[in-house]
Amino acid sequence: MSAENVSPATKARILGEALPYIRRFFDKTIVIKYGGNAMTDPQLKECFARDVVLLKLVGMNPVVVHGGGPQIEDLLKRVGKKGEFVQGMRVTDEETMDIVEMVLGGQVNKEIVNLINQAGGKAVGLTGQDGNFIRARKLLLPSKDNPEELIDIGQVGEITAIDPSIISFLDSGDFIPVIAPIGVGPQGETYNINADLVAGKIAEVLQAEKLVLMTNTPGVLDKNGKLLTGITPKEIDAMIEEGTLSGGMLPKIASALDAARSGVKSVHIIDGRVEHALLLEILTDQGVGTLIRSK
Repeated sequence: MSAENVSPATKARILGEALPYIRRFFDKTIVIKYGGNAMTDPQLKECFARDVVLLKLVGMNPVVVHGGGPQIEDLLKRVGKKGEFVQGMRVTDEETMDIVEMVLGGQVNKEIVNLINQAGGKAVGLTGQDGNFIRARKLLLPSKDNPEELIDIGQVGEITAIDPSIISFLDSGDFIPVIAPIGVGPQGETYNINADLVAGKIAEVLQAEKLVLMTNTPGVLDKNGKLLTGITPKEIDAMIEEGTLSGGMLPKIASALDAARSGVKSVHIIDGRVEHALLLEILTDQGVGTLIRSK
C-alpha cells in the first residue's frame, strides 16, 4: 500500500504510535549495521536514507556502519578473483585488501553519504583510518576441528580499541557518521574487519540504546525456518552447537551477544528487504525481526 492510499486518520494514528518511541529514544545513540539487499535495491536504498534522516530529525543519534559484500564480489570477479570465506569471514590477501579499501572506503561509503545528504541529512564518511579511530590487529581463527590450530586468513583484523571522540564530535554537530569497517594496525597496516563486529563494538563503546543489524533474512530462524522474535544467549549457544546457525550469521550473532552483554540496551537483527524496516523496528509496536536478550 502506497502512502497516497492511506487515509489521513490512519496517518495520524501511525504518527501517534511513534510518539512514545520518539520520546523514549530522544538523544539516544542508535548504531545501525547496513548491509544486504537494502544496499543494492534502489527503492530500499532510498527508504534507508530517509529513515536515517528522520531518526536524526526527531532527536536521535544514528551511527551507520556499512558492509559491501556484493560490491566487493562484483569487483573481484571483474579482476578474475574468486571470493573465499572461512567461518563467515572473507579471506583477504593483499590484492583483495586493495579492492576492499577501494569498494568500502570509496564507492560504497560515498554512495551512502550522498543518499543521506540527498534525503536532507548531513552525513560524513569515515573509515577506521580517520583519526586512527578503529585500531586492530591480525585475526587468527581457531580451527573447528582442532581449536588449538589457528588459521591465518590474511589482512583480516580484530578490533583492539575504538576511540569514540570523532563520532561524538560529529553527533554534536548534527552530522550522521557513516563508517566503513576498515581498521588500522600499529604500523599503519590496514585490516578488513567484519561490519557486524565493528557495529557491535562501536555500540558497546558508545553505550548505545540500540544496535540494529540489517540482513537478508527475517531475523534468526529456528531449524524449521520459523522466525524467533526473542532469543537468549543460552538458546543461541544450543543453535550453534546443532548447526542451525552457521556461515554469515555467526559474526552477526557474536556481535549481537557481545553488545547485549556489554551494556547495549537492545539488539535487533531485522529484515533489510522490508521497506522502512528501520522505522518499523524503532518507532512502531510491530517490529520486524529478532530481539537478542542479554539473559
